[in-house]
Amino acid sequence: QVQLVESGGGSVQSGGSLRLSCEVSGYADCMGWFRQAPGKEREGVASFCRGDNMEYANSVVGRFTISRDNAKNTLYLQMNRLNPQDTAMYYCAAQPGLILQWLRLRRDAYTYWGQGTQVTVSS
Repeated sequence: QVQLVESGGGSVQSGGSLRLSCEVSGYADCMGWFRQAPGKEREGVASFCRGDNMEYANSVVGRFTISRDNAKNTLYLQMNRLNPQDTAMYYCAAQPGLILQWLRLRRDAYTYWGQGTQVTVSS
């Protein structure tokens, strides 16, 4: 069983930065950040799998960075140069086993989910 608790969301102006955190209890080979805007599907943003393998959605490449601190059992998402299109509820996800590379940003590849943290970017 894996439990996830996200934090770090908030409101920021366009161009600003936020860092999301996800505290993890239990073991996970792969973890990911997803987001869901009102009326839209939940989409993968970034993933981090054992061996320091990272994947990013095209829309966040160069702006977001995913990292994991195993000593603190915490997954992070550093978000820079935010824009209003980044406004969404952000969720942390975890999967005990490895996920094939081309599946790591798919929501159905993950079993465990956090409750989400809201990010709002104003123009």
